Amino acid sequence: MSNNNNHQLGEAPWLHVIISTGLGVGFWPWGPGTLGGFVALLIWIALYFALSPMWLAIATVLLVVGTLFVGVWTDNVMERYWGEDPRTVIIDEYFGTWVATLAALFVDGPSYVAVSLATIGFVLFRVIDITKPLGCRWVDRHIHGGWGCMLDDALAGFYAICLTLIIRYAGLVEYVHDLLS
Repeated sequence: MSNNNNHQLGEAPWLHVIISTGLGVGFWPWGPGTLGGFVALLIWIALYFALSPMWLAIATVLLVVGTLFVGVWTDNVMERYWGEDPRTVIIDEYFGTWVATLAALFVDGPSYVAVSLATIGFVLFRVIDITKPLGCRWVDRHIHGGWGCMLDDALAGFYAICLTLIIRYAGLVEYVHDLLS
């Protein structure tokens, strides 16, 4: 990950700057990736309360697929200006968070379960994305350009889904809720 914005070709196109930095969130100096993922989580939670389960599923899939392709496109452009995988480019964190929220779809029960699962998925995604276990580091180092930037987050999001589903079906969310009630 590059920490410098070396502007190799001059000023980056403003549309790509806005998209790739998650509407400017990537310029936050402390943990821009985590903040970007948290913003993506808040967007998903807002959609959860605004949409029916069917429309939430459609919206989540559209966010995942759309962000994947837009992220690959804009990251390829931004790398020409800011170098490979610049710290401020966080569209991949939005993408990975939305991948992780797939585990919270179609929850039959109170809303706290779905929101808790989405939040757990986000936290697990960030931990996995930062530590890069089980192939994530390999993808990060060997697949370059926009696809490399997005695919390590896809893998981290997939691992987060698996762990979140284990937590879900082990009944841990309800167990903790009952303990705190």
